[in-house]
Amino acid sequence: MKNNSYFEKVYDVTAAIPFGKVTTYGAIANYLTLGSARMVGWALNHCAHLEIPAHRVVNRNGELTGRNQFPTPTIMQELLEQEGIKVVDNKIINFKSHLWKPDFLEL
Repeated sequence: MKNNSYFEKVYDVTAAIPFGKVTTYGAIANYLTLGSARMVGWALNHCAHLEIPAHRVVNRNGELTGRNQFPTPTIMQELLEQEGIKVVDNKIINFKSHLWKPDFLEL
């Protein structure tokens, strides 16, 4: 990975999530092999949410738990829907079909 800090590594993985896909805090933590899903959430809470696709990171159940960290709580859902991902009651419909795991990334 090109960057050294944990936050930068989280941002690099987040930036690699393909359009129309989502991943979980835990999947990023597992890929980085250090930290926890909570630490990934903490890192994403400190990023510029509209400069990296942080809207593509959800909890392990496909819920938009990070939505309150965006400028408005509806932006996360709006961005996902623009990518063809349906969200009802702050939860991704057909979550597993949209799930992407960051295995073997070359960052």
